[in-house]
Amino acid sequence: MKQLQKLYPHLLAIIGFIVISLVYFYPVIQGKKIYQSDIVQYTGMAKEQNDFRAEYNAEPYWTNSAFGGMPTYQLGANYPNDFVGMLDDALRFLPRPADYLFLYFLGFYALLLVFRVDPLKAFFGALAFGFSTYLIIILGVGHNAKAHAIAYMPLVIAGFILVFRKHFIYGGILTMLAVALEINANHFQMTYYLLLFLLVFTIYFLYKLFKEKDLKALPKIIGTFAIAVVLAIGANATNLLATKEYADFSTRSKNELTFNPDGSKVTTDNALSREYITEYSYGIAESFNLIAPRLFGGSNAENVGTVSNLYEFISNQGASPSEAAEFAESVPTYWGNQPIVAAPAYIGAIVFFLAILALYHDKRKIKYAFVAGAVFSLLLSWGKNFPALTDFFIDYVPMYDKFRAVSSIQVILELCVPVLAIMGLQSFIKNEENRKKSLLYTAGTSIGIIVILFLFKGIFNFTTANDNYYIEAYGREMGTAFVDALKLDRESLYKADLLRSGFFMLVAFGLLWFYFKGKLAQGNTIILIGLFMVADLFFVAKNYVNAKDFVSAREMNEPFQATETDMQILQDTTHYRVFEVAGNMSSARASYFHKSLGGYHAAKPKRMQQLFDYQIAKNNKNVLNMLNIKYIIQSDEKEQEFATINPDANGNAWFVSKIEYVNLTDEEMKALDKLDTKEVVLINQYEFGSWRKDNPNRMFQKDSLASIKLDLYKPNHLKYTSNNTNDGFAVFSEIYYEHGWKATIDGNDSDILRVDYTLRGMHIPKGKHTIEFKFEPEVVKTGSTIALFSSIGMLLVVIGGVYFDGKRDTSPNGELYGAELNNKEYRE
Repeated sequence: MKQLQKLYPHLLAIIGFIVISLVYFYPVIQGKKIYQSDIVQYTGMAKEQNDFRAEYNAEPYWTNSAFGGMPTYQLGANYPNDFVGMLDDALRFLPRPADYLFLYFLGFYALLLVFRVDPLKAFFGALAFGFSTYLIIILGVGHNAKAHAIAYMPLVIAGFILVFRKHFIYGGILTMLAVALEINANHFQMTYYLLLFLLVFTIYFLYKLFKEKDLKALPKIIGTFAIAVVLAIGANATNLLATKEYADFSTRSKNELTFNPDGSKVTTDNALSREYITEYSYGIAESFNLIAPRLFGGSNAENVGTVSNLYEFISNQGASPSEAAEFAESVPTYWGNQPIVAAPAYIGAIVFFLAILALYHDKRKIKYAFVAGAVFSLLLSWGKNFPALTDFFIDYVPMYDKFRAVSSIQVILELCVPVLAIMGLQSFIKNEENRKKSLLYTAGTSIGIIVILFLFKGIFNFTTANDNYYIEAYGREMGTAFVDALKLDRESLYKADLLRSGFFMLVAFGLLWFYFKGKLAQGNTIILIGLFMVADLFFVAKNYVNAKDFVSAREMNEPFQATETDMQILQDTTHYRVFEVAGNMSSARASYFHKSLGGYHAAKPKRMQQLFDYQIAKNNKNVLNMLNIKYIIQSDEKEQEFATINPDANGNAWFVSKIEYVNLTDEEMKALDKLDTKEVVLINQYEFGSWRKDNPNRMFQKDSLASIKLDLYKPNHLKYTSNNTNDGFAVFSEIYYEHGWKATIDGNDSDILRVDYTLRGMHIPKGKHTIEFKFEPEVVKTGSTIALFSSIGMLLVVIGGVYFDGKRDTSPNGELYGAELNNKEYRE
């Protein structure tokens, strides 16, 4: 009964998390869905995959609706034996996005229990973490995989700490499950940042073991981590192997071309350019947004209200009150260095105040690991604004150059600071030593920063390079007046939010001061501080993600409506591709209805992107022809959409007269400039030299009646009939992918060659033949087998761990929370 009573506070906390998640995103209760721009694009790209599932109750693992053709590994493919995914689904039982908010709360709550934080403080700490503005805004725009991975970070850290504290059974089990869930979230950039942070923790704990001369525990620690991580990785083997395979095909792989589209020399073979990696770099001064949300204007679409300079300016131009109010609801007040900001990365004024208190008051040395993690992530988030560190990481730290938007590493800071905040509150409540001194130092530091920023606002001019656009668009006189009003509103936001943060810090100071003086009970102090701390974050987050962002479920399930142009194209029931010019290879709208050249993905197929940059963008019609682009969707001067038929499209497959061999990737790309793709095919003999030795012919006689007809189309199964009086070489307007595609001629295996930089080619003997392509990826078969055995291993570890721990008659609850900290534990 005692054990059950210990669980009641946790049960209440979990119920509280469920209720608060649903209340914050209350439209989900009405059956609505949040409008997420990235998910809309994903829905467009995944349409063919989802239709295939519905019709055949199977996975295609390939789609031809995006980028000409690509694996669905990064489009939500379902794999056999994904038991970790089943566990994840059980944890995410709430409607989206309330499920991710709940995960934020739950994971952080578990982490705080590891620090023996009582359930009440842990409850408010979890809310403070979950309502961090950045974590909410990524749900608003649809970065679901990122939110998913962030949500499991605290659980991984919790397990990591427990193992180093020699709680091998429960620490090992938690680490194993948390790492498995983290990997399953499938956002490797966030997982990579977590690994960097865990490296900081490892240094701290190794130093501690050396200092205490306790190296005998190291083999057990290493062994526990090894078992946990190996099983966690194995349980996710299919996704990991498939992602690795696709990465080599995507824009995240090394660049093989040595010249740029403009002819200039490529200076690096990095997968991503330095400029692209650091495009979203956090400004150094902008970092103070963490404690005052709209210090740099907030977002690119800020609501400045009717009591603003811009409202008055628009009104003076003859706008009605309703028109001026509507304009004031979405104003580009952001004046930082980043191209687009949907919301500031605000962690909370009281959270910051309590974190400073931890630095002065908490005696546990582990706080320095969190401080180091926070500072480390902040410095890296500055990107191009701190080139010495950023360039070092890009050039020398493995994998760092695979990821863009370096500012997003601040998620580590946004995890570390709330931990420090609750540590500060916990230590202040538990430990009476030097309370007054620590509190005064904290207040002086926190309010001092606010005062300095307020006094030195004169060093800022509240302008951005984008302001020139308004001057040019509105004319110099009116544009200048518009920008002047905009600058005044930016300055007003700066002052208002500094005062706002100062107020919340004073509230925290006052409540702790009253507790220190004995005028406020402990429980009331915690509740009041918790309420103010969460309210601060809650209302800032509501400015950026709220009920207005929700739409009917149908609008998200069917986000694109067919235009008259789409309907006209769809009357053509043959198989072809569509190129939507306005999409510029970065929109999945056309993918929802057609086999599209474009799409929307952070890791596009590399060779297709290069074909666009080097050929299609220069209007090379021969390349459009070989890609079987039959319809080109364009807009006229009045922005009316129309489709142009390309009568010269090569079709699904065709015989050529000549093979032209090249030696280098550069030569392939340059040869496409003037290649007659109907008659000549390019083959890289460096890659396919052995095939050339067995097939020495370079010239082929094409019968005028020779034909190849597509008889059966499925995304993962294509069947053709060929008829030719001579041996020939055929080009198929399908994207070449080295792994998984198998070809047969009359049931006999046949080689597939990469031709014309990105298509498939095949030698076909004379006569009439049946040619089939089937996508049967070995990576899925191999990975799912590994996943099955690893999942069984995980289950045995959990059962064995619980059994042996029960034999010792111990419970994890006492290890995790509620006990008073003794002197040794307090200083850990």
